[in-house]
Amino acid sequence: MSQTVPPTTTLPDPEVRPKAKHRHFTAEYKKRILDEADACTTSTQRGALVRREGLYSSHLHKWRQQRAQGILDGLTPKKRGVKSDPLALENARLHRENQRLEQQLARAEMIIEVQKKISLLLGLPTEPNLPNAPK
Repeated sequence: MSQTVPPTTTLPDPEVRPKAKHRHFTAEYKKRILDEADACTTSTQRGALVRREGLYSSHLHKWRQQRAQGILDGLTPKKRGVKSDPLALENARLHRENQRLEQQLARAEMIIEVQKKISLLLGLPTEPNLPNAPK
């Protein structure tokens, strides 16, 4: 009586792998790698550097172009997204201030109306009789 052992099949891992993220390189790292690449005398040395750091030759090409434009401009990380417009910011600030003042004015007018109605109910004069008051 020999028992037959069923062959074990390995099921694929059901875990979802995380999505690959873009790598971001600091300005110091870019400068250090470019300095090392410039110190290389042969293409095999540059190839070894690129393989060791896990980079592509296009990285070096792009970083060299950035360095040619200006070290501070080319090697600092660029801020992504919509660029802020100073005129639009000022316009938004003035718009908010205008809304706040309109609400304040509406409250003041409502208070004046209530005061007028109260003075009419109490029989008090509503207009002060001042000699310099416009009529």
